[in-house]
Amino acid sequence: MAFELHAQLTALKVKHCVIEGDNLDLAFPQPWEHNLAERNLAAIWANYRALGYRRMIYTNTVSVRFTQELAAAMGDSPRITAVLLTADDETASTRLLRRTQGSDLQEHLDRSNAAARELELLTPRWVHRCPTDNRGVQDIAADLLRLTGWAIN
Repeated sequence: MAFELHAQLTALKVKHCVIEGDNLDLAFPQPWEHNLAERNLAAIWANYRALGYRRMIYTNTVSVRFTQELAAAMGDSPRITAVLLTADDETASTRLLRRTQGSDLQEHLDRSNAAARELELLTPRWVHRCPTDNRGVQDIAADLLRLTGWAIN
């Protein structure tokens, strides 16, 4: 979805950046207790801000539960449009099967199902839910751009 948002914003000549949150603390042993994702986000965002960027697409499945921590890490007062992309179990499994071929496939499937349940229970009500079943990425991205208001700025 981030790549499609990037493509549409680029076509509209809207200045933005994309940060993949999963890469900010992807390590073993897991460094989560050291707030490494937030520290790395702060460093990367500072570099983008210095170049005049004011719009960020931040991707990470569980980030919708931690928007305040991520906003604090950015060091300014961002306006956040948080979106939880949703899909039923069958759609999610089909998508994972297309992109995950390795020995950890079952682990991904199990984690995806558990995460979907947890996200629905623990994600704040103010976070937008966007169903993705039977929809193309262009259509979903257009909805997300309308939510942000970036397509008209």
